[in-house]
Amino acid sequence: MNKPASLVWLPADHRLLGNADNTMPFLVLGDKYARALKVNAQLQPVLFPLAEAAQIDALLDLVDGVMLTGSPSNVHPSHFGADVTDPCLPLDPERDVLTLALVRSCVQRSIPLLGICRGFQEINVALGGSLHQQVQDLPGHLDHRHAQGQSYDVQYGPAHAVRFVPGSAFAAWAGAEVAQVNSLHGQGIDRLAHGLRAVGHAPDGLVEAFEVEGARTFAYAVQWHPEWRTSENAFYSAIFNAFGAACRARNLQRTVVPGQV
Repeated sequence: MNKPASLVWLPADHRLLGNADNTMPFLVLGDKYARALKVNAQLQPVLFPLAEAAQIDALLDLVDGVMLTGSPSNVHPSHFGADVTDPCLPLDPERDVLTLALVRSCVQRSIPLLGICRGFQEINVALGGSLHQQVQDLPGHLDHRHAQGQSYDVQYGPAHAVRFVPGSAFAAWAGAEVAQVNSLHGQGIDRLAHGLRAVGHAPDGLVEAFEVEGARTFAYAVQWHPEWRTSENAFYSAIFNAFGAACRARNLQRTVVPGQV
């Protein structure tokens, strides 16, 4: 009997689309995230539209991993004890309710977890960390936002270096202790959550990659966007290949029939 394909849960963004006078709610997933999973990790992305936090454990029984995507929206500052400093920036409180609980369940149950940009920030907040809301306003820090109005090739082009901890998984995937990455975020890590280990930093000291300490499976997150043209970047491909391997290993355990080899 053939094993079922490894399924990975991606959260959807909640957005109002249309014009100012006539909008409709949509659940949105960026193609680049699903495509990177399908093509580079050989995994099947799945959505659970309108999933509720109370359903998380039952839905996790159906999948082999979770990837928390980036998004135009920010994590609401109330989740780390702060007020909104810029009301013009988009928020997605419905996604927050689901993903923050989802992170905790994945860590508790040792389910492969990959966080990207907003997903990176969600993991930190879910486990008790906090965020800077405008990194560009901090003394001595870079402006990590992308160039507005430029082509996507420019926006997602190399922006700065990240230095990795020697011997870390990221140093192995990059084949070096320093790699160039893109940068498209305004928020960034302030206080790293207990249980997370920073393994990559930008030149200004901002945390750009971390791992869940003591994790028995893949549990990593990055502030940049490795889903962008993954096939053209050996480093980005290596991240997705490792995530794919971890999800397939869970699939093998999850679908094995007792008494069969």
